[in-house]
Amino acid sequence: LGFRRSEVRFLSIESEDRSKMQARTDDGRFVTVDLVVATYSITREREELDLVSFSAPYLYTEQSVVTPVGHPPVNTLDDLRGKPVCTLATATSQSPMANAGIQVVSKQRITECFTALRRGEVDAVETDAAILAGFVAADPTHLRHHDIGLDRQEAYGINTGGNVALRDLVNLALYRSLHDPADQRWEDAFDRYLRPEQPSNLPQQVAVDRQPEAPRPNVRQWPWERVG
Repeated sequence: LGFRRSEVRFLSIESEDRSKMQARTDDGRFVTVDLVVATYSITREREELDLVSFSAPYLYTEQSVVTPVGHPPVNTLDDLRGKPVCTLATATSQSPMANAGIQVVSKQRITECFTALRRGEVDAVETDAAILAGFVAADPTHLRHHDIGLDRQEAYGINTGGNVALRDLVNLALYRSLHDPADQRWEDAFDRYLRPEQPSNLPQQVAVDRQPEAPRPNVRQWPWERVG
């Protein structure tokens, strides 16, 4: 985005605080952040919140399920009907699971779901494949990833909290990343972080290996950059 590394401070944020733009510092204080980049799916309900303004999508993935190795195949959410399944408290997957008759167990962090899975407190963990893939890749001997065949696509966006100028700056970076052949940052990030996880996560696709379309933002340009 053009900022120096010394001008940027990274903080962890809980899932329920993404729409409030509130992150917690190491000493326990809550501070308002400028950007939220936290596997935050773009939905109509979230876009209606006061402090949510999404960039263009930067990654496509889908919802999936992880169980211990040896669990019967999970082809749809109906295969988990009546069973306890863990997900994030703010996950977009909660309604589909409840509609399938699943006992939804909500946690604030996905790591807590995997702790419950290893303890036998839940039968499965359900959320986005791009999130689950890292846990499976780290422990493929004990964890299995299932493709549950959902049509819904999860599009991750960056929340700028109502700051339109900052949103346009993010969109400009995404547009340039997509359309500049010399800009390989998106491809390099995918190849470094997501593609290596794919073999241990079959048959589930981790994420779409192509950057989503990014419309050109209406921003001022230098005269020599203008076309026509």
